[in-house]
Amino acid sequence: MNLIKAILLLIFFITPIKANTIYNIIKIPNLEIYEINTKNKLKYFYAARPFRLGIQKNIVCSNPNNKDLEIKYKTIYKELNKYSYDYLKKINLKYIVMCENLSISELYTAGIPDNIMKTLILDIKFNEDYFERVIHHEVFHVVYLQHKKIFSDEEWIKFNDSNFKYAACSTCTKNIGLEKYEQTKGFFTEYSKSTASEDMAEVYSHMIYLKKDEIDRIRKLDPILNDKISYIKNKIKQINSSFTF
Repeated sequence: MNLIKAILLLIFFITPIKANTIYNIIKIPNLEIYEINTKNKLKYFYAARPFRLGIQKNIVCSNPNNKDLEIKYKTIYKELNKYSYDYLKKINLKYIVMCENLSISELYTAGIPDNIMKTLILDIKFNEDYFERVIHHEVFHVVYLQHKKIFSDEEWIKFNDSNFKYAACSTCTKNIGLEKYEQTKGFFTEYSKSTASEDMAEVYSHMIYLKKDEIDRIRKLDPILNDKISYIKNKIKQINSSFTF
């Protein structure tokens, strides 16, 4: 098995990447290379044709047009370039797949993380108003999946008012809004109120996306978010001590 893997990696780096070679590495069909020579060693692919994934083939995404791909790649690259190779290695993220109209069981989603395959699928047609920040939201899900023992939903829940309860799942709630609250009161967005892990992802993404002085202002005004921000910062430091928000 190790020999086969070594051969595949050798082919990956010294020959033009064909769709079947990519499939052998990350198990997603119909992909072609977009860029692999990046500073932090992330490798970007795009859907050349629509693809379906999953046991029930319920994950669906379409191929983007060249103009949209060119524009959105620049944004994705800029945001993901905030992460070092060392950090990405520790969270087990190596491959980015770009497509459009990404859905799971006909429910549209901004991204699908797969820490086992070291892959993050991103929908480049996701809401333009939140696209940059949502990239980091999806990165957090990779972090969370890779380091489940570090993050505790039970600890997180204790930060909230005792009367507040999250939904059973992120798709069984009407809390889907991504606009940042003017007055946070413990939550950055309506979507933060869906589940504990989504709340963590929203806190993380705002910590990356907002300017430091804005985060500092929120921490002074909102004691619940102050605790949540400290929690995320401390947990990320456990994963990579050199990472800074």
